Amino acid sequence: MKRRIVAMAMTVSMLAASLAGCSGGQEAAATTAAVETTTAATVETTAATEAQKESSGGKHKIYLITMDQMDQHWVNVDAGAKKAVEELGNVDYTWLAPDVKDDAKQIECVNNAVSGGAKAILVAANGPDAITASLEAAANEGVKIVYVDSAANFPGIQTLATDNKAAGKTAGEEMIKALEAKGVTEGKIGIINVNAATASTVAREEGFRSAFEGTKFEILETQYGEGDAVKSKDIGTNYIAQGVVGIFGANEGSTVGAGNAIQEDGGDVIGVGFDKSDMIMSLINNGYLLATMAQNPDVMGYEGIKTAVKALEGQDTGAENVDTGVSVLTK
Repeated sequence: MKRRIVAMAMTVSMLAASLAGCSGGQEAAATTAAVETTTAATVETTAATEAQKESSGGKHKIYLITMDQMDQHWVNVDAGAKKAVEELGNVDYTWLAPDVKDDAKQIECVNNAVSGGAKAILVAANGPDAITASLEAAANEGVKIVYVDSAANFPGIQTLATDNKAAGKTAGEEMIKALEAKGVTEGKIGIINVNAATASTVAREEGFRSAFEGTKFEILETQYGEGDAVKSKDIGTNYIAQGVVGIFGANEGSTVGAGNAIQEDGGDVIGVGFDKSDMIMSLINNGYLLATMAQNPDVMGYEGIKTAVKALEGQDTGAENVDTGVSVLTK
């Protein structure tokens, strides 16, 4: 407890700025204002509260830290986590996430969770290496690490994620079938990915590319839109100008951008993507996307919380890697 109190006192002056990047949803503005007015007396009060919690054997304090707050995918992870929290009744739960995908902001989220007294963290890592130092520091404080969707190169209790490479190959196979049904057996294919570091989307791209091995299709150089739908739409528009016959989006924002570009062009480009959201399903139902690989983010959040609690209570947490599955959604 004393270490957390000291850390809190040292970081008070920085929390207001960091919380602007790493937000807990609707609580962000109020939290920032509170931090800006924090005094030594507040720190003393917090110390007393922490002492009371520890002496009374309070709830397990667990944080979920995702890549951003933009994608419906992460909202669904949060929803699954909340369902488990409600069922268990012994968890103090908080969702923290950067406003956009940013390594420095995600590191802030990890540090804020530790200083906030986290006993376990569910995390979807932006990349394999960027946040490993902060996760290691958290683990050294006794924090349990559970990965959802995307792991870092640091050992965790468990990783709950889609078999992204297999799902990416399925996406490629769906595109090939649709193209061949139109009589198209060769042509250029564009890929819109998040970045070159996010393990989950890189694996999806690898799987997608593998589906085209031995065909006459040409996979163009991957373009990166940071998961932003507007940037991804611009990339999709550029691909269409190059005469592509298909576009693959590696996550929700990439898929929405691809679908919007195809819609704006009004052409016959086949679009296949990843994740499920109202916008993606609208694009599919209106014929601008062929299909999306729908993950089960609610399962990731739900089972992630249960794994964290088991780890904190010294119970068996099962397999190190859990495939949470994927479904092909079409019109």
